[in-house]
Amino acid sequence: MIKQVISILADLVAFDTTSKYSNLELIEYVQQYLNKHGIESELVPNEEGTKANLYATIGDATVPGIVLSGHTDVVPVTGQPWTSDPFSLLEKQGKLYGRGTCDMKGFIAVCLAMTSTFIEAKLPVPIHFAFSYDEEIGCIGVRDLITELDRRPIKPLGCIVGEPTSMRCIGAHKGLVHSRCTIKGCPGHSSAPDKGVNAIFQATKLVSMLQEIGEDIKQNGPFDARFEPPYTTVHVGTISGGAVLNIIPQHCDFEFEFRNIPSHDVSPYVEELQQYAKNTLLPPMRAVADDTDITWHIDSEHALNTPDTDTFSLWVRQVLGKVEPTGAVSYGTEAGLFSHINIPTIVCGPGSIDQAHRPDEFVELSQLQHCIDFMHDFIATIDSKDWLKV
Repeated sequence: MIKQVISILADLVAFDTTSKYSNLELIEYVQQYLNKHGIESELVPNEEGTKANLYATIGDATVPGIVLSGHTDVVPVTGQPWTSDPFSLLEKQGKLYGRGTCDMKGFIAVCLAMTSTFIEAKLPVPIHFAFSYDEEIGCIGVRDLITELDRRPIKPLGCIVGEPTSMRCIGAHKGLVHSRCTIKGCPGHSSAPDKGVNAIFQATKLVSMLQEIGEDIKQNGPFDARFEPPYTTVHVGTISGGAVLNIIPQHCDFEFEFRNIPSHDVSPYVEELQQYAKNTLLPPMRAVADDTDITWHIDSEHALNTPDTDTFSLWVRQVLGKVEPTGAVSYGTEAGLFSHINIPTIVCGPGSIDQAHRPDEFVELSQLQHCIDFMHDFIATIDSKDWLKV
């Protein structure tokens, strides 16, 4: 089966599904592949109709099943020193190179290659494929798909998100609150700064406040030893503003994030930041110009915290032959969103996160084989009397 996985992965990598582009050609490829096996799929598109999630069921859709979830988009290659074509699969010394091989088209290729095996197994529970768009820019696409699943009377028994974990069973990851803050100041000549409102100055006050919040959390917690670092982190990633040196900058915006441990609610920090802007920064700004403003665009992704005692978690570890507790990672996935609607979720997929997002991204053939073996083992477990009782 590994040859079939390689062939499918080569096709998937050839689609440039960088998040700024459409994923529809890849989705059409998957639809046609499933259609050849007699499997119908449904699409959940974005508002513009330029991208889509795909959801397909193998087996009896009237009973709860297991979701195999993966995202179809990839991060950009622009500016990265690749030594081969990132959108052409290259096999070399037991590794498959190409954008998305690790994160996470390798997992999708395994799922598709397993389709006929899933069909022939005639399992007592269905297998669902959930392939989403725009995960890399905030788990955007899968949200609509999860909303649709949440409306349905029959929810899945559990979900496996195939992000690269080196086939380790991950039961927890940090959440993410990410925001863009935009400051509208008042322009003027730099020789008379008192007659304008410097948007960059206002932004730096908020950025400094974020830095102080981050240092306080670092020193005082809360802490969770499962994570590295073991606390909620605060990060400012971009800032831009101004036109030329001798004009008071009218605009400035910056992006920041909180990556919170599962037990830590960071909404009070966001509220504190917004209240500081509203009550301390805005009044003197508007005393100079009424139309000055500070606005926010905030998105959040839920943390994952599936207990080790959870039945689904126990089953996945049983299939993997693991007895140790599940692991925890600091990056986020769509797993927290599935978990938020009470679908027990585990992250487990081929490849190492160390290879994701980098030039010459690769997945080891041995990792894909490990994933294939896992799929066969969970088919055998489901089909036996040892299938978890839910």
